[in-house]
Amino acid sequence: MRLFFLFILFLAGSAFVSKSGELNLAPPTLKLALLKYAGGGDWYNDVNSLKNLARFCNENLKTNFDASDYATVESGSAEIFNYPIVYATGHGNMLFSDLEARNMRAYLEGGGFLILNDDYGLDPFVRPAMKKVFPELDFVELPFSHPIYHQKFEFKNGLPKIHEHDGKAPQGFGLIYQGRLVCFYDYETDLGDGWDDVHNDPQDIRTKALQMGANIVQYVFGQ
Repeated sequence: MRLFFLFILFLAGSAFVSKSGELNLAPPTLKLALLKYAGGGDWYNDVNSLKNLARFCNENLKTNFDASDYATVESGSAEIFNYPIVYATGHGNMLFSDLEARNMRAYLEGGGFLILNDDYGLDPFVRPAMKKVFPELDFVELPFSHPIYHQKFEFKNGLPKIHEHDGKAPQGFGLIYQGRLVCFYDYETDLGDGWDDVHNDPQDIRTKALQMGANIVQYVFGQ
């Protein structure tokens, strides 16, 4: 509910009166946000991922993201409520204090969405961290039939494989709260590195990563 009111206020702040006296709504510009979390994990990884994803979404979904920059928000900050989508990545430890866990829960319950990207080695830490946010929920693997794989771009076999990691098949997990997907977790693929292209991926691999990212964005705004 809080996110809804912030969005209305955002639209109101984008209104202007033309010379003819007519009220017009200027297209709002949104930013994607990167989550800064405690524990020592490299939350700051993949510096161009969100900018490249924003640019791709603008070109293919006609969104109006700021592709020149992204926001950085802390787990326990009220600023997180200003952003409909928050992205978290890294290789190492992720910890939420009690206050941060409550804040993250309030954000997700209120309409926010969290994208978790396993940059390799995050899995043992992200699961207990999110269990602190939603003790009653477990990550569930989303079936290939889930709508998140069938938006603007078609992924009939689920997540694309971007990086080798342990050579396992990629998996997409979700946290579902009261029937709504509030968190999407990509494992054994590393979409974020594909968005950033830090490994000089072939263009077709990078495109698949960006297309899957666009699907997530489109699903979030459509659910």
